[in-house]
Amino acid sequence: MKYFRIGIALVSAFFLCNSFAQQKKNVLLICVDDLRPELKSFGVDYIVSPNIDALAKKGRAFYSHYVNAPSCGPSRYTMLTGTYGTPSNDAIFKRANKLKKGEKVNLSMPEWFKKNGYTTISLGKVSHHPGGLGGSDWNDPNVIEMPNAWDKSLIPVKEWQHPRGVMHGLANGEIREKANEMDVFQTVEGEDTLYPDGHITNVALSQLEDLKKENKPFFFAVGFIKPHLPFGAPKKYYDIYHGVEIPEAPFPTKPNWNSTWHGSNEFLKYNRLHKDPRKDENFAKEVKKHYAACVSYADTQVGKVVAKLKETGLDKNTIIVLWGDHGWSLGDHGIWGKHSLFEEALQSPLIIVDKSIKKKGKGTNAIVETVDIFPTLCDLTDLPIPNFADGVSLKPLLKNRKEKGHIAYSYKGGSKTIRTDRYRYTVSKKGEELYDHHKDPYETKNIATKHPELIKQLSVLIKEKELKHKS
Repeated sequence: MKYFRIGIALVSAFFLCNSFAQQKKNVLLICVDDLRPELKSFGVDYIVSPNIDALAKKGRAFYSHYVNAPSCGPSRYTMLTGTYGTPSNDAIFKRANKLKKGEKVNLSMPEWFKKNGYTTISLGKVSHHPGGLGGSDWNDPNVIEMPNAWDKSLIPVKEWQHPRGVMHGLANGEIREKANEMDVFQTVEGEDTLYPDGHITNVALSQLEDLKKENKPFFFAVGFIKPHLPFGAPKKYYDIYHGVEIPEAPFPTKPNWNSTWHGSNEFLKYNRLHKDPRKDENFAKEVKKHYAACVSYADTQVGKVVAKLKETGLDKNTIIVLWGDHGWSLGDHGIWGKHSLFEEALQSPLIIVDKSIKKKGKGTNAIVETVDIFPTLCDLTDLPIPNFADGVSLKPLLKNRKEKGHIAYSYKGGSKTIRTDRYRYTVSKKGEELYDHHKDPYETKNIATKHPELIKQLSVLIKEKELKHKS
């Protein structure tokens, strides 16, 4: 009788634990590289993005989401740690070096979830390097970008030889060795697996099948590379835009005031057949069309992953977050690329899908920032929010889209900027910039010298953010 009772107790404990695992919400985090809010659900009518738009209809789109840095590495650092960090592209590797030296470092978001019983998987470009390794070809197992974070960190290299090749891969295994010998855009007839993201998608589908069998809560991060340069996608996505009129940038000229403007070096180093979109309007439209093709290609990959989530039944208990790692200027302010502190480089899509959302499909204009993602996911999964997080939970905005947001803070090199619901205020070695978004949404006039009292108020706010950044 005694052993019978013990057996019953063990069986009960098993089912209780199993039930607890089922009740804990899963997380599917989808990262899209270099994706500005170039989506129909974000107001860009000519873009074909049905799958991401469907997520916006099922959840909450954050129309005024701003990244904390306009470059891949430091932006992903803030998303993965919930804290402000160094502005350099090796921000995450610098954190790893501190760990290696035995210095105290806060837990990353995947570590936090792993500590709380989650299986953590990274696939594609989630941290700065696809696959999460360093070394000359980004495949050295001794150089880990995020130690202790992932149970599995995956990248299918296929014909692109190594993760470095995948990062800038074009069709048929073409990898970037010298940028000036690689076309800035490309279209090739064929299937989605002509480019690396197609393979990333296929691995994502198989991983979801495996996660369904595990019956354990998971934190699954999938990172797609397009529309990152070079703009390559299967021709069927380019053909979508045949005959479509793509508008010019609303303010395509270089500012005549001191600013964080730059000369588009990342873009211009590619083979452009001696054409410059800053001077050639037809070429500019062609570049935009290829960017749009890449957005539609990435959108299809997102759709396949979300469809598999539903097919497995995991969608019923999974939070979905779609996040663009920063914006991208398509000729705005005379810039082709990221790396500035203008609106176009800092605003990116953020969509959260969760069953707790009230008035699904209604977006919010509240100002939020990337560091808010970590505390939000903790809040939605009933995990404790770490006290070191620089962001705040967005759960109130999921319940009521009209709740107020907060100041967004961003940085590049020694330059800093804040975005309020009305103003952008930027401070750099070159001086101060102030833009009134109620009157000047494209940041065409620097009015800093005309509003000294307002500058004083905003200076206090930016210094508060700087103090938190330094800590």
